[in-house]
Amino acid sequence: MSEPAIRAALETRLAAMSPALATAYENTAFTPVAGVPYQRLSLMRAQPVNPEYGQGQQAQGIFQITLEYPLNVGPGVAELRAKLIADWFYRTLSLTASGVVVTINRASYIMAGFVDGDRWAVPVRVYYYSNIF
Repeated sequence: MSEPAIRAALETRLAAMSPALATAYENTAFTPVAGVPYQRLSLMRAQPVNPEYGQGQQAQGIFQITLEYPLNVGPGVAELRAKLIADWFYRTLSLTASGVVVTINRASYIMAGFVDGDRWAVPVRVYYYSNIF
């Protein structure tokens, strides 16, 4: 199955960023620390594309990193980290895990920030595809 490899490739790339940020992975227990920023991950799969001829398919989707920063400190720090993530996952970047190649096929998109409980949330969307044969 290619989905675990796609997730591993994207999460490994994110974990290599410096400085590190605490991370809430999907379906994993995580308790935020008051006043400390963290990032929440979501892998949002799109419908696969089937080639007109031949075998295989193209898996595609969005890897969303939602930055969660304390409220009332202004948007600047979260927006700076969002820009670093967008630059880290640049268009044409290829990542590999377990023999599966994942390509970032569009510029990453920094979405509008919003209040999420006691946090200022800024989602960053990373668009990817992987040809599966």
